Amino acid sequence: MSYLTQKTVKEKISFSGIGLHSGLNVNICIKPAEDDFGIVFKRIDLKNNNLIYPNFMNVTNTSLNTTIENEFGVKVSTIEHLMGALFGLGIDNALIEIDKEEVPILDGSAKIFVKQIKSIGFKISNAPIKIIKIDKEVTYTEGQKFISIKPSPLNLEINFELKYENKIIGNQANKFKIYEDDLTDVYNSRTYCLYKDIEKIKKNGLAKGGSLQNAIVVNDDEILNPEGLRNEKEFVNHKILDCIGDLYTSGYRIVGNIYCSQGGHYLTNQFLRKVFKNKENFSI
Repeated sequence: MSYLTQKTVKEKISFSGIGLHSGLNVNICIKPAEDDFGIVFKRIDLKNNNLIYPNFMNVTNTSLNTTIENEFGVKVSTIEHLMGALFGLGIDNALIEIDKEEVPILDGSAKIFVKQIKSIGFKISNAPIKIIKIDKEVTYTEGQKFISIKPSPLNLEINFELKYENKIIGNQANKFKIYEDDLTDVYNSRTYCLYKDIEKIKKNGLAKGGSLQNAIVVNDDEILNPEGLRNEKEFVNHKILDCIGDLYTSGYRIVGNIYCSQGGHYLTNQFLRKVFKNKENFSI
């Protein structure tokens, strides 16, 4: 797989499913795009002002998902799993048409996106990919949580740790070299929540489409999903998937070593804002 020249999907590909938070049925279609087009979402249920760019400066909500919004208030939410799939597969350019606000959750991971996109294949161009090389260490901290990045010669390495009081999740860590390692476990890892938090989440008008078909639910020392976990580190691997998807709102392939403790959508977004605030932190 070439990582040095830009790629798009070979032909259009469609997905349908329920929105995790909205509970609404939604359809998306990923279409091939020209060199340097980037990733662009288009709300086809709206006639005007319907293009939304997944850039970290356009992120307007990070509570339990990543939501992007254009200057006209038009939004697309829960973009992180799809963005993680596109980043991991090396897709630089695509038009994503969507007929409602929220990207379908499918099975709660990026597995279905990755499988279907791989099945249709890629169109590879001669245009060079856009790379950001980290030149200086940058850290963003919020209480006990932090994310930092250091220079790296060739790769994007993500070293992520979770710390939960829950016995099943507990303290879990994993790391991947994103451009080298097999990311199957990352793609296949589902979103999760604690059973005790569900009522609170639903009171906030979220997780209307949530079920054991699209999320792991943990109750004290028991996983409520009858099939159990897909891999031993599914919880932290899902957080790495979210992190990859959120990092792609930079618009670039990033070369650097990331270490993150107890991070999430908010932390990654604030971190990107800090990295790009000072041009001494990186080179293009």
